Amino acid sequence: MKEELQAFDKLLHIMDELRKKCPWDRKQTNESLRTLTIEETYELADAILEGNDEEIKKELGDILLHVVFYSKIGSEKNSFGITDVLHGISEKLIRRHPHVFGAINVKDHKEVEENWEQIKMKEGNKSVLSGVPKSLPALIKANRVQQKVRGVGFDWDEREQIWDKIDEELQELKKEIKEANHEEAEKEFGDLLFSVINAARLYDVDPEIALEKTNKKFIKRFKYLETRTISNGISLKEMNLDEMNKIWEEAKAFDED
Repeated sequence: MKEELQAFDKLLHIMDELRKKCPWDRKQTNESLRTLTIEETYELADAILEGNDEEIKKELGDILLHVVFYSKIGSEKNSFGITDVLHGISEKLIRRHPHVFGAINVKDHKEVEENWEQIKMKEGNKSVLSGVPKSLPALIKANRVQQKVRGVGFDWDEREQIWDKIDEELQELKKEIKEANHEEAEKEFGDLLFSVINAARLYDVDPEIALEKTNKKFIKRFKYLETRTISNGISLKEMNLDEMNKIWEEAKAFDED
């Protein structure tokens, strides 16, 4: 623990020096750091998906720097400091884990989630959905919304029921597309996607991770297709779909997973 405290103290002192002596660091505000923080978070997410522990370590350092940076700015405004941040999260964790730091008993992680949402309501949240950031990407937001409402019991009795719901939404979408009703088709697309995300949650699949893995797989295969055609002096625009599919099947053979 002593080594960890010394390392953290060193970072705090470096931040103090940067705010005093570096023109770029002196210029930064909460607002100017916001976009950079989002970028660092996505870089961490990439490293996690790639299973690259060395990059995860580096990106965690970048995010920790941002936590210290915001706290330094807060202390300069006499609003809050890093001590307040640390005390705040420690108190919240203790308060929201009565099964660890209190006398409450739970049988599984689902009960932990249910208790968590009930405690948040007692803390003054007017809605179980009030903690879902408005700026979250739609797919992640849909998943979080569904996780939140599950915490108060708003969920399917049996997870297999979701497949009937997906079939229902798919048929409604097909109907609106057939009738060339674009506005209604858009709504039905949303309903179908929401239901598919719900299915992923019910079967313990993170839809964001699943989709990103498919994105990466598609990009890898398409780059193979491009490389093969370029090496043969052929343009993709000159090929028909059957010719492309033949090379696409070759690309699938090189997938690691």
